[in-house]
Amino acid sequence: MESLFSAMIVLLLVSFSCLTYSEARSSNNGHITVKWDLMSWTPDGYVAVVTAYNYQKQRSVPGWTMSWRWTRKEVIWSMIGAQTTEQGDCSQYKGNIPHSCIRKPTVVDLLPGTPYNQQIANCCKSGVLKPGLESSFQLAVGAAGTSKKTARMPVNFMFSAPKQQYICGPTKNVRSTKFITADGRRITSAMATWNITCVFHKAI
Repeated sequence: MESLFSAMIVLLLVSFSCLTYSEARSSNNGHITVKWDLMSWTPDGYVAVVTAYNYQKQRSVPGWTMSWRWTRKEVIWSMIGAQTTEQGDCSQYKGNIPHSCIRKPTVVDLLPGTPYNQQIANCCKSGVLKPGLESSFQLAVGAAGTSKKTARMPVNFMFSAPKQQYICGPTKNVRSTKFITADGRRITSAMATWNITCVFHKAI
């Protein structure tokens, strides 16, 4: 009886969370979309470009922070255009030490004036994200799947900013992003693309 009661409580909590996200999305004028483009495979994982798009018509993000939870034992070997706020316990590694070994990393944008070899396009604005613009960073993930079938999407994604609270939906596997070369003569595709939609909930 107690186990049945506990299961009902969990179900109610999950339903409440889904309802909150749905209500926020239906009443929100625009949203933040976070897109993971897996650009290449590595011997133990992949390299991805993560981009946040501000589709809110009249709301700037004064300094974004992102976090998520890995579903396996993934690590971040390196990052360009952003950094995690904590490295975590990487003591099991010798020689090449990962940038982050935390199962639920928190990521922030780099500051303006960051050296060029640590930048990618649309990065390094202290997390400021104005309406209609985007912010990007690159990360190399290890101890992860090395194909579209074995790579696992991060879960429990969170997007926040000073005095702004957002609610994010689940990570979704979507059609791979296509890219056009600078000369416009060739189209390439990401190995895989994952999307997360986050809607503004309230000012705090």
